[in-house]
Amino acid sequence: MRLTATLMLVAMAGLFLLSKQFLPVHPAWGYLHAFAEAAMVGGLADWFAVTALFRHPLGIPIPHTAIIPENKDRIADTMAQFLREYFLTPAVVARRMQGMNMARAVGDFLAEPGRGAGSRIGSGAAELLAGVLESLDPERLGGQMKAGLKHQLERLEIAPLLGQMLTAAIADRRHLPLIDSIIRWAGLTLEDNEQMVRDMIHERANALLRFTGLDERLANSVLDGLYRLLAEVLVDPEHPLRNKIEEGLEKVAHDLAHDPETQARVEKMKRELLDNPAVADWWQGVWERIRKSLIDMARRPDKTLDGWVGSSLSELGAALREDRRLQVQVNRFARRTAVGVATRYGDQIVTLVSETVRRWDATTITGRIENAVGRDLQFIRINGTLVGGLVGVTIHFVDGLI
Repeated sequence: MRLTATLMLVAMAGLFLLSKQFLPVHPAWGYLHAFAEAAMVGGLADWFAVTALFRHPLGIPIPHTAIIPENKDRIADTMAQFLREYFLTPAVVARRMQGMNMARAVGDFLAEPGRGAGSRIGSGAAELLAGVLESLDPERLGGQMKAGLKHQLERLEIAPLLGQMLTAAIADRRHLPLIDSIIRWAGLTLEDNEQMVRDMIHERANALLRFTGLDERLANSVLDGLYRLLAEVLVDPEHPLRNKIEEGLEKVAHDLAHDPETQARVEKMKRELLDNPAVADWWQGVWERIRKSLIDMARRPDKTLDGWVGSSLSELGAALREDRRLQVQVNRFARRTAVGVATRYGDQIVTLVSETVRRWDATTITGRIENAVGRDLQFIRINGTLVGGLVGVTIHFVDGLI
């Protein structure tokens, strides 16, 4: 397409020279001469405009040319700031989480029998519950079971425990599915906010970009680059962004274990969950099942305890799936957690984006954007040649009438 546009400009120059020789022969040659002359002007002007976006025309350092490579760092900072302001903000994350019913999804998982993962959860929970039951004072059993268990959970600092669990999961590489889910969620968020990206780039584009229509092409290039970046992160286990996310998870684990402010927020959310009436009703039902199975548990502790915990988890899943009040509470907890992560660690993500673009050399970023826009750049030159020629014919016609 570049060759076509250039040959078209050369053809206009040849037509200009040819028509000049035959001007005295017939008035029609004047129109052809005016068309060729204006077409050369239009083609050269658009060639200069297109070239000035990506490099210095003819290698001459004319001011306000090579716009993209000269402003590479500013583009990187603007892109990073845009991500911070319009994606990794509490409002955007909360709005995205608003439509997700995580409690219902967990309830469906726990309520379905026969899953291997559910069986492993039941076995682990059975061991934990056995330890809790052995540590309780026998006087608290019976009518005080619900109040006693709540009191124990209120005294338990779950933030350090969660921090230790997350640290162990990271050490065993069990956190990788979580990272994949975060990347896919980022892709869905970007897809839902594509129009906002386009509007943002259009508002910040200069007059030249808007006049040539390149702001829309630049928006497509930015979106394609972001989608490509997310795809690369998803498939490349050694990608720098994935390593940055892992660093963020490690910091979350560290804050849960050692940061008093983070621990205070987790404790506040734990108290809100324990005060929910639906949770109290569920615990009461659990106690009724415990009371009926105490003797059998004493005789066959392993088998009965494991079966009872599996049944209790199924009941919890059914409660999460059917109880709207409990779903609201759990979803609120998940939403606050996600908002907190975006607020606390969003700057690290956008800093990585900015640093990555800054590390690209000018030739790389120019080539990527130019290839992304592609053939349309040369169509601008072709259209400029044709439109310029038509304008020249019109001016020549009006001049003949005056």
